[in-house]
Amino acid sequence: MPYTPKESMQALRYFYYELGDKIWSKYGFVDGFSIHHNWYAKSHLAIDQEPIIVMIENYRTGLLWKLFMNIPDIKSGLKN
Repeated sequence: MPYTPKESMQALRYFYYELGDKIWSKYGFVDGFSIHHNWYAKSHLAIDQEPIIVMIENYRTGLLWKLFMNIPDIKSGLKN
Protein backbone atom coordinates (compact mmCIF):
# COMPACT_ATOMS: atom_id res chain seq x y z
CA MET A 1 0.00 0.00 0.00
CA PRO A 2 2.63 2.61 0.85
CA TYR A 3 4.65 2.18 -2.34
CA THR A 4 2.02 1.22 -4.93
CA PRO A 5 -1.33 2.46 -3.61
CA LYS A 6 -3.21 2.36 -6.91
CA GLU A 7 -2.01 -1.12 -7.86
CA SER A 8 -2.40 -2.39 -4.31
CA MET A 9 -6.02 -1.23 -4.14
CA GLN A 10 -6.72 -2.92 -7.48
CA ALA A 11 -5.23 -6.15 -6.13
CA LEU A 12 -7.11 -5.84 -2.85
CA ARG A 13 -10.42 -5.36 -4.66
CA TYR A 14 -9.69 -8.34 -6.92
CA PHE A 15 -8.77 -10.51 -3.93
CA TYR A 16 -11.89 -9.51 -2.03
CA TYR A 17 -14.51 -9.45 -4.79
CA GLU A 18 -13.22 -12.14 -7.17
CA LEU A 19 -11.48 -14.58 -4.81
CA GLY A 20 -13.23 -13.61 -1.60
CA ASP A 21 -14.94 -16.90 -0.87
CA LYS A 22 -11.63 -18.73 -1.32
CA ILE A 23 -9.18 -16.42 0.45
CA TRP A 24 -11.28 -14.41 2.91
CA SER A 25 -12.99 -15.46 6.13
CA LYS A 26 -14.15 -13.89 9.36
CA TYR A 27 -10.48 -13.71 10.41
CA GLY A 28 -9.33 -11.87 7.28
CA PHE A 29 -7.20 -13.14 4.41
CA VAL A 30 -5.89 -16.70 4.55
CA ASP A 31 -2.21 -17.41 5.01
CA GLY A 32 -1.54 -18.06 1.32
CA PHE A 33 -2.97 -19.18 -1.98
CA SER A 34 -2.10 -20.15 -5.54
CA ILE A 35 -4.59 -19.48 -8.30
CA HIS A 36 -2.44 -21.48 -10.74
CA HIS A 37 -2.49 -24.61 -8.55
CA ASN A 38 -6.05 -24.10 -7.31
CA TRP A 39 -4.71 -24.13 -3.74
CA TYR A 40 -6.09 -21.98 -0.94
CA ALA A 41 -4.89 -22.21 2.66
CA LYS A 42 -7.40 -22.75 5.42
CA SER A 43 -5.12 -21.18 8.03
CA HIS A 44 -4.52 -17.60 9.14
CA LEU A 45 -1.46 -15.98 10.68
CA ALA A 46 -2.25 -13.12 13.03
CA ILE A 47 1.12 -11.54 12.30
CA ASP A 48 0.04 -11.16 8.65
CA GLN A 49 -3.30 -9.54 9.47
CA GLU A 50 -2.04 -6.50 11.37
CA PRO A 51 0.12 -4.98 8.60
CA ILE A 52 -2.76 -5.35 6.14
CA ILE A 53 -5.11 -3.35 8.33
CA VAL A 54 -2.47 -0.77 9.25
CA MET A 55 -1.51 -0.12 5.62
CA ILE A 56 -5.14 0.14 4.49
CA GLU A 57 -5.93 2.63 7.25
CA ASN A 58 -2.84 4.66 6.49
CA TYR A 59 -3.83 4.70 2.81
CA ARG A 60 -7.37 5.83 3.68
CA THR A 61 -6.63 8.59 6.18
CA GLY A 62 -2.87 8.96 6.64
CA LEU A 63 -3.50 8.59 10.39
CA LEU A 64 -0.44 6.52 11.23
CA TRP A 65 1.89 8.65 9.15
CA LYS A 66 0.54 11.81 10.80
CA LEU A 67 0.93 10.35 14.28
CA PHE A 68 4.45 9.14 13.53
CA MET A 69 5.54 12.45 12.05
CA ASN A 70 4.30 14.31 15.16
CA ILE A 71 6.73 12.49 17.46
CA PRO A 72 9.35 15.05 18.57
CA ASP A 73 12.25 12.58 18.30
CA ILE A 74 11.26 11.74 14.72
CA LYS A 75 11.08 15.42 13.79
CA SER A 76 14.47 16.05 15.38
CA GLY A 77 16.05 13.04 13.71
CA LEU A 78 14.77 14.07 10.29
CA LYS A 79 16.11 17.60 10.76
CA ASN A 80 19.53 16.26 11.67
